[in-house]
Amino acid sequence: MSVKIWVDADAAPVEVKQIVFRAAQRLQLETLLVANQPLDTPRNVPLVRSILVREGADVADRYIVEHSTAGDLAITADLPLAGDLVAKGIFVIDPRGDEYSPNTIATRLSMRNFMDSLRGEGMVVGGGAPYSDTDKKAFAATFDRLLTKAIRKRQRQADRDSASQ
Repeated sequence: MSVKIWVDADAAPVEVKQIVFRAAQRLQLETLLVANQPLDTPRNVPLVRSILVREGADVADRYIVEHSTAGDLAITADLPLAGDLVAKGIFVIDPRGDEYSPNTIATRLSMRNFMDSLRGEGMVVGGGAPYSDTDKKAFAATFDRLLTKAIRKRQRQADRDSASQ
């Protein structure tokens, strides 16, 4: 079983998808874009496909959590989804190149909840900065590192499984 790449695709920047598509083609990895709206996938990369889920809060998130397996790689900016995936043993990265891990996810979720409460009280307004070339480069570097790590982990597991038979 090879590594699958999961993309929480409703809000993933085009640049992120392009990087992922190139890696999927180069490494022949199944890549799944999960969204509640139809998405285009590259015709020349048959292992990349779009999964359309019904509309509703967190439907795409639940699909990814239910269908991914430990050792897969996921891309999302959704911190609660990232927390669920990290707990399941999935490698997780956000579109700006930040890795979510067991060591960082609790702090990230706590900060998110704190900022949500400040926004709710009107103390913080506005959103995040626009996606930049720096973000794209950071994503590409972290994506490459985590994808290599995921592939090696899956290969070691396959080697152990075949040795025990």
